[in-house]
Amino acid sequence: MPAPISIVIPTLNAQDALPACLQALMEGLHGGLIRELVISDGGSSDLTLDIAEEAGATVISGAASRGGQLRNGCAQAKGDWLLVLHADTVLQRGWSKTVEQHLKTDTPAAFRLAFRAKGIAPKWVAGWANLRSRVFGLPYGDQGLLVPRDTYLSAGGYKDQPLMEDVALVRALPQMTLLKAQATTSAERYQRSGWVRRGARNLWTLARYFLGADAERLARAYRR
Repeated sequence: MPAPISIVIPTLNAQDALPACLQALMEGLHGGLIRELVISDGGSSDLTLDIAEEAGATVISGAASRGGQLRNGCAQAKGDWLLVLHADTVLQRGWSKTVEQHLKTDTPAAFRLAFRAKGIAPKWVAGWANLRSRVFGLPYGDQGLLVPRDTYLSAGGYKDQPLMEDVALVRALPQMTLLKAQATTSAERYQRSGWVRRGARNLWTLARYFLGADAERLARAYRR
């Protein structure tokens, strides 16, 4: 029987982050969980594609829209389960045992968020994200998404939009489980903008999206 999980990662000039992400996945490969690796690239001009090909990934290319990249990547995947990760996300050692147990439930799940940064602010922001995920069933994409492929398809899959594609999909899925294993992600945007400012901006962006704001317009404002 083929391994159950297809890994799907959207990339855009991710040469610095991608190797650590892929290295953390090796335990799942050795444990017989990972069937394939799909890299959905948005036009990288660095060594991202070389790294992906060296790792044995199926590489597909398209426009640089994360929602569109994820939609295309998931359409390529053949596993019974999809594990969608950002290129700068590194799964905690031992994650494969947690995931193997969860596969028996046949329900969507996300990982607990942590940042590659020290101090109170990173812990506070990660704590809020994990509380939001546990209480409201609303994880973001940097926490990873583990979902049965049939459930993903029934929910309509990722929308081809540049922002909030993760929120749009999660809202269409059944109630999420928050796994005990961590997904550690880059803190670069928070460190550049300031933890309080970036956190407030994220909440304001989420609120505007819930109120019906256009995802393209939100993406332009988010990048400024």
